[in-house]
Amino acid sequence: MSPEAGAGATASEPWGEVVADALRRIGSAADLDELQVLEVDLLGRHSAVVAARSGLGAVPAEQRREAGRALNQARAAIEEAMAARRRALEETARAARLDAERMDLTEVRPSRRRGHLHLVTQARDRLEDVFVGMGYRVADGPEAETDWYNFEALNFPAGHPARNMYDTLYLELGPPESVLLRTHTSPVQIRVMEATTPPIYAVMPGRCYRQDTPDASHLPNFHQIEGLVVDRGISFADLAGTLDAFTEAYFGAGFHSRLRPSYFPFTEPSAEFDITCVFCRGEGCRSCGRTGWLELGGCGMVHPNVFRAVGYDPEEWTGFAFGFGIDRMTAQRHGIDDLRELVTNDVRFLQQF
Repeated sequence: MSPEAGAGATASEPWGEVVADALRRIGSAADLDELQVLEVDLLGRHSAVVAARSGLGAVPAEQRREAGRALNQARAAIEEAMAARRRALEETARAARLDAERMDLTEVRPSRRRGHLHLVTQARDRLEDVFVGMGYRVADGPEAETDWYNFEALNFPAGHPARNMYDTLYLELGPPESVLLRTHTSPVQIRVMEATTPPIYAVMPGRCYRQDTPDASHLPNFHQIEGLVVDRGISFADLAGTLDAFTEAYFGAGFHSRLRPSYFPFTEPSAEFDITCVFCRGEGCRSCGRTGWLELGGCGMVHPNVFRAVGYDPEEWTGFAFGFGIDRMTAQRHGIDDLRELVTNDVRFLQQF
């Protein structure tokens, strides 16, 4: 095509045919190699577009501007179609490469049962469902905590003797003994209160870490769930009623809770709470020491110093907190006499639940 025919003011129709033909060829390109050959043919040194640009000097001056505009529009349309087709072909090639490189890790074993959630995970999910049904929300926080969140904000000042109850695993971050693996999920309570204006009704399940030697009743990596309620007019009676309602909702009709005086730095007054023995249903057996009760966890009214640490006025707000070990409760519920069974990954044990 001559420059005069392809680039003049009256040449829009011929260029339209060239562009349409180019778009059809680009759309038919089957792969990137074919598209590269087309790019040379349509936009290279010997293409009609380049030839027309070289011949613009021969176009009459009064038509040259319009001819150049039409030529630029045609070139832009071809380049845009080329780029779009290249993206599509690259995506197709990438998908084919990934599919070819994908490792098939499946193994069909018809004689085996399908996998399922771990026993502790099942317990955690069920506990969350129970508390959500009671109007609580689920909160979470980091497992690596600062000393302030894990101890000081919870009324454990430096040198407090109650810190000795926690065999803490400190991390080599920051100043010595300033960052640690949380020893309980109580730091999440502090974070929730910092970020939330009361009222608060929340539970905090999660992993905890202590420097314990694994035995039948202790694990260095264990799971807890804690609850926190902050509102106006909350009393110890609300705590007792909540724990009794939870016990019946989780364990079933006929199970109850009781409270015994205890001490925790972050609650005052504090109590241990027991539940009706899940093995003998209160009749008395070897598992419950013939008392009919099993110890489940600790609880109490939130200490005013904890409220002050997060900027709450203890004269305006009151609340309670409770917590217990998910692993131990799971073991009690299913009659497991050694917590280490929960972490040994023995399929013969796990497939029973």
